Amino acid sequence: MPQAGRRRGRYSAEFKRKVIAACLEPGVSTAAVALSNGLNANLVRRWVVASSQRNDTGRSKTATTLAPVHTIPAFIPIKFESVPPVPATLQADIRIELQHGATTVHIHWPLSASSQCAQWLREVLA
Repeated sequence: MPQAGRRRGRYSAEFKRKVIAACLEPGVSTAAVALSNGLNANLVRRWVVASSQRNDTGRSKTATTLAPVHTIPAFIPIKFESVPPVPATLQADIRIELQHGATTVHIHWPLSASSQCAQWLREVLA
């Protein structure tokens, strides 16, 4: 934790070693360790890189007093507003005009069947 009386976060070497050791555990993300300890993930990543460059990684298997890391994502329900159906009189059609020489063909396809229209159009233009 930051030492009292400082504006910027200053963390003890022991706390940093514990955070780094937690990050080096298999299957644990640096961001999850940072979040669970109220730290910025970029800061924790710098600590890990700096410690590996010094070869002082502190990979001890001793128990730490860090906050637990939750690796299982929580389920968050999302509510979608249902869109009322559009009355048949207001529904738009897909309108296609094909010209070949002097012949012009106008096609009106229901918007509700747009995927079938796309498939038909691919076949016609192939």
